[in-house]
Amino acid sequence: MAGIYVHVPFCRRKCYYCDFYKTVNLSLTSKFISALQGEVIQRKNYLDNECVETIYFGGGTPSVLNESELAEILNFLQLHFNVSPSVEITFEANPDDLSVEYLNTIYRAGVRRLSIGIQSFQNEILKKMNRRHDANQAVEAVENAADTGFNDISVDLIYGLPGLTREQWKADLIRVFQLPVQHLSAYHLTYHEGTPFYTWLQKGTLKQLKEEESILQFQMLIEMAKENGFEQYEISNFARDRKYSKHNSSYWKGIKYLGLGPSAHSFNGVSRSWNVSHTESYIKAIGAGLPFSEVEILTENNKYNEYVLTRLRTIWGVSVGDLKNSFGAVKATWFQQNIAKYITLGLVKQKGGIYTLTENGMFISDEIMANLMFI
Repeated sequence: MAGIYVHVPFCRRKCYYCDFYKTVNLSLTSKFISALQGEVIQRKNYLDNECVETIYFGGGTPSVLNESELAEILNFLQLHFNVSPSVEITFEANPDDLSVEYLNTIYRAGVRRLSIGIQSFQNEILKKMNRRHDANQAVEAVENAADTGFNDISVDLIYGLPGLTREQWKADLIRVFQLPVQHLSAYHLTYHEGTPFYTWLQKGTLKQLKEEESILQFQMLIEMAKENGFEQYEISNFARDRKYSKHNSSYWKGIKYLGLGPSAHSFNGVSRSWNVSHTESYIKAIGAGLPFSEVEILTENNKYNEYVLTRLRTIWGVSVGDLKNSFGAVKATWFQQNIAKYITLGLVKQKGGIYTLTENGMFISDEIMANLMFI
């Protein structure tokens, strides 16, 4: 099993909180697709002909692509990789792009899983983030997607936003659980260096929400998700009826994937690589046959740390058996010794050799995982 990630680096407008690589120069779209095809040809053996079970279009804003552009990319991937007939194709989109016509367009192209970047149903918060849509457009996008035939719809929300009250956050959650949504990704705002939000925070013109309020919003998220039949299968991800994101789950399970496009990352179990984060440089390098990515060979410590870091975030947890088989008895024993105190504190639970975070443990997951790293 393997996955493919396609980074579409174009946005019509840059959001003030986002640090993912993107450009507003949509005139490069045609050259980008040609370069993407060139990368596919160069790296078609990266996955060793393993069956591709997931294809994920992220960005940027993939919904800037028209029908022929999306079909061209998908057809090219089908041609050069061993793609499963039941492949999960996920497509990130902005609500204001999802007209009924466009939804039919991407459905015809083969997309069956939508990831809609709503972020908030509060219009004043959306404006503060420089989002292009409003709350009504967000609701309409989800309802129209369901009417089109999509039955695997995920939405993104952000909490811990400056000025976001608990009442507003509760209203956002009530609204999303009323919609025909099968999956929710809810993230706490991070102030990334280089973003306007980070700059304004440093200048003091933007006030960060107090940590206690952020924790209360996270607690509300967990409680309301459970009440509405959503299982928390990863710290920030919730699903109805086990409609987990197969693609993102493969990251957490250490399954190999190929990342295509500017800034995309790849992983094959032995090394990790990442492409240049600049669209024009990416296009020029591939056209000239020059290097366009960097590679890091993973040490045994790297592999152990990544396994613990990703698996402990999920319901699948860390398996002592896997640790012994993959990394040896020394690391497995070291892990058990260091996690014991968190079990005593009620932050981690153990069942049948599997260790997972408790709800209280999720609140300080970064601290726990940092203390379990093998240096």
